[in-house]
Amino acid sequence: MVAFCCLPIGGVDECCAGRGKSSLPSPLAAAVAAMGSNETHLLESLTSRYSEWIMEALDDLPHDLSFLITDPYIAGHPIVFASRGFLSVSGFSREEVVGLNGRIFQGPDTDRRSVMEIREAIREERAMQISILNYRKDGTSYWILFQLCPVFGRDDGRLVHFVSVQVPIPRRVLSCTRLAVRGGLLFGACRNEVRSDLEFRCSLPFDSYDDSDNRGLEGEERREAGDREKQKAVDGVTEILSKLAQYSKLTGRVVCGNRCSPKAGTASLSSSLCTSLGRIKQSFVFLSYRTDPLLPDMPIVYASDTFLSLTGYTRDEVLGRNCRFLGGPNTAVEALQQIKESILAEKACTVRILNYRKDGTSFWNLLHISPVRNSSGKIAFYVGVQIDEGLKNDEHGLSPSIRQLGAVGAVKVAVRSLSSSAGPSSRSTS
Repeated sequence: MVAFCCLPIGGVDECCAGRGKSSLPSPLAAAVAAMGSNETHLLESLTSRYSEWIMEALDDLPHDLSFLITDPYIAGHPIVFASRGFLSVSGFSREEVVGLNGRIFQGPDTDRRSVMEIREAIREERAMQISILNYRKDGTSYWILFQLCPVFGRDDGRLVHFVSVQVPIPRRVLSCTRLAVRGGLLFGACRNEVRSDLEFRCSLPFDSYDDSDNRGLEGEERREAGDREKQKAVDGVTEILSKLAQYSKLTGRVVCGNRCSPKAGTASLSSSLCTSLGRIKQSFVFLSYRTDPLLPDMPIVYASDTFLSLTGYTRDEVLGRNCRFLGGPNTAVEALQQIKESILAEKACTVRILNYRKDGTSFWNLLHISPVRNSSGKIAFYVGVQIDEGLKNDEHGLSPSIRQLGAVGAVKVAVRSLSSSAGPSSRSTS
């Protein structure tokens, strides 16, 4: 397990700031205590940003409003909330979908090109609207208009969540005057003597579409949303964002649907890089290097789920802070000095250091830190991987050093493969 304590380049500040009672609302304390670490992260994804009442507020939205909320900063980009409207349409229960990725609603006839368009919008952290074929729990398919909207922190511009509204697209029934009769004869209007013969045809869908590369749609004609569905999706997003903004004001971490310019001293990673880092099943923190003049003090820009479980902090409580808040009264100055010297020399180092959890309990960590270079060869980040000395035995028999080097290698591969979004994002749509 991991924690990381870094001495600031410019000096030593107060070590013990930030520890104390849990920030979880008291109505949720008992429930969280009984949860596993992954369930806790899913719950805190909403409550730490919007207050403990957010799920009740979202459930009070119109029951025909079908939507999901996902968190790209949790490994696997899971669903953290599913509305009653969505559950009613899909046939799933909330327990069956929360914690899973939205790909579970795709099936054999889902257009791969549409899926790739959604993934691209997520990578670029932008809104998009597309028609796509989804599947219910019972295996039946249905067409929806999928409206994706990112949610950003108003102060730091960091992506917080994605909201996806899903509006069912009904079959279109075209009038006789618009049908092209098979065999090449085109009727501008139906004559009385053939009207009854064609009446049954008028009740069938007759939408034409280009199937040049739309594999798997032979049994289910593609449906495109009309103005009514599009407006309903837009209205739904507006209503959800309004509710999220209202309840985020209660925590002081206000959100909005448009990214604002981040304040000096804040940073964020693109969701694509966060997704890649989330696949690394190790405990680590990711720090922005001091080459960015707007980001003094090497702030944490990513913290793995295992790190959060070990230290007891939520993601919002650690992002943007220097790792020295993990230090305490018995943290050795010599260890901190060794970390400082390795960073100044732009080299990796390994050190045994005493860190402190949020509840004030201490633990010995076997810390390994290493610079991470971007595609141009410049140091962009530092990664800190550390194993709890009391839990250092690995089920696969790997030594702590091998596990740490493996995590560092995986992080470096993720950064270099996503060099276009490897640095702190300053774009309006990352």
